[in-house]
Amino acid sequence: MMLIPGIVLVVIFSYVPMAGLIMAFQKYIPNRGLFGSPFIGMKNFQLLIDYPDIGRIFFNTVYIAVMKIIAGLVVPITVAILLNELRREWIKRTFQTLVYLPHFLSWVLLSGILVDVLSPSSGILNQFLGLLGIQPIFFLGSNAWFPYAMVLSDVWKEFGFGTIVYLAALTNINPSLYEAAEIDGAGRWKQTFHITLPGMMPIVILMLTLNIGNVLNAGFEQIFNLYSPPVYESADIIDTFVYRMGVQQAQFGFATAVGLLKSVVSFILIAISYVLAYRVANYRIF
Repeated sequence: MMLIPGIVLVVIFSYVPMAGLIMAFQKYIPNRGLFGSPFIGMKNFQLLIDYPDIGRIFFNTVYIAVMKIIAGLVVPITVAILLNELRREWIKRTFQTLVYLPHFLSWVLLSGILVDVLSPSSGILNQFLGLLGIQPIFFLGSNAWFPYAMVLSDVWKEFGFGTIVYLAALTNINPSLYEAAEIDGAGRWKQTFHITLPGMMPIVILMLTLNIGNVLNAGFEQIFNLYSPPVYESADIIDTFVYRMGVQQAQFGFATAVGLLKSVVSFILIAISYVLAYRVANYRIF
């Protein structure tokens, strides 16, 4: 009974809309509907292959997503290990709460904050750089800086959640291992490398496995709220491209073809990552 509401939501919002995938093989005309629009076979996919900027769009997606995955693993793991070394429990809990708060804020709200903070004229970050004698940087208007601004802001928003996950993994490590290592003369660094990190490895593999399927998900909501035409060269990803083609330019069939291709590739990546996690680390997700 408890599963029924969740199953109903998944069916309505995840499975029923899959009927719209037929648009990828149609010249979709809204007033004719899914079954009245003419079929054109694979022409939408041919248009996708011939589209001049499609290579750059896929590169931007993978580039930003991979950087987010790497940073989203390294930063929370590091912070979790550092927090684990704190002996005052109230300091640890206070810091956990502070870094976890941004996770609950939407990108609509955070984008307004970031626009103000990163403004080249009045942003606090550029004012600080000015004190160091560095010229103002247009982080959200420069193709050189925009991808890194997206990665750093995403890490700032989400690393608190990841930190809690890895702190929970640390609680499963047997404290007697640290005591034995200390008796053998191992310092904190050696204990970290030989006990803490190996003890965290199962959850690290799990998180990495889950994230590999997101290689083509660079964060639509974040980029959509922060990018602009001057940075399309480095900021345009598959999801924003699908939005512009499908919603703004009403090329429904073409946009559906792009989305379908992305979904197929993501499914293959998830399957591969699951097999690798099982064979390399003998870890099963289910």
